Amino acid sequence: MEQTPHRAGHVAVIGRPNVGKSTLTNALVGAKVSIVSSRPQTTRHRLLGIATFPEGQLVLVDTPGLHRDHGRSTATAMHRWMNRAARGALEGVDVAMLVVRAGQWDESDTFAYQALHGAGIPVVLVVNQVDRIKDKAQLLPYLAQVSEGREFASVHPVSALKRKGLEALVADVLRLLPEQPALYGEDEITDKSQRFLAAEMVREQLMRQLGEELPYATTVEIERYEEQPGLVNIGAVIWVERKGQKAIVIGKGGERLREIGTRARQQMERLFDSKVFLETWVRVREGWSDDEAALRAFGYHE
Repeated sequence: MEQTPHRAGHVAVIGRPNVGKSTLTNALVGAKVSIVSSRPQTTRHRLLGIATFPEGQLVLVDTPGLHRDHGRSTATAMHRWMNRAARGALEGVDVAMLVVRAGQWDESDTFAYQALHGAGIPVVLVVNQVDRIKDKAQLLPYLAQVSEGREFASVHPVSALKRKGLEALVADVLRLLPEQPALYGEDEITDKSQRFLAAEMVREQLMRQLGEELPYATTVEIERYEEQPGLVNIGAVIWVERKGQKAIVIGKGGERLREIGTRARQQMERLFDSKVFLETWVRVREGWSDDEAALRAFGYHE
């Protein structure tokens, strides 16, 4: 009986903001490597999630959502950085997954498709959140509509959150990858350090708890990261752009900051499989999100 060849390669996960790219990456990896919230711009960095299966390995390049800058005058340095990171994800990849939200297709989806089509790589359309469509009869006309005039290697309706439809998606993507051994070890799940992941988990809680009040004015810097037997000791600075924002993050009597720290610490302990001692501070640096030097200092570099 002929053995199925082992395949491995890089797969860009691309789409407009907030369509579930990070949820899909985490579902395929089987662990939380990319933070998730209902707010756009949750993912700011290009991140590798490594999904290993008996038949092959997907090295998933999770990216910030692609969006139009609408001219340099209105785009902050942070917006430009995220678009560069998303576009840079196409360099050296074998396949791209274009993630869209079921029942929706707008100019941002078209923009993302055009960026992929111009890259000359196979594109798999992943229609996410199909569980939210009550009348499944609506799905077929929608799939026909979005596929018309566009080249997709395959089309997959899925629910990343409920892990539905992922087996068929993995099988189709693997078929498009080169025959080669795994690129990473079986126990590796990301290319990012625990220090990086710690900062992201604090930022995830900021996005989840303060999204309405401070949508994009915060970032997190790890000042202290010390590993001891059975314990990780972490000091995290939350940077905001104005004094008023600092008060919002801290909350009445420090209650909100404690809640952010507690939830982030619990996430870290699950991922790191270790006790975590986490201290958090809030500091102000005016206009950091539109300051290229500040972005580099906070880890936003190529």
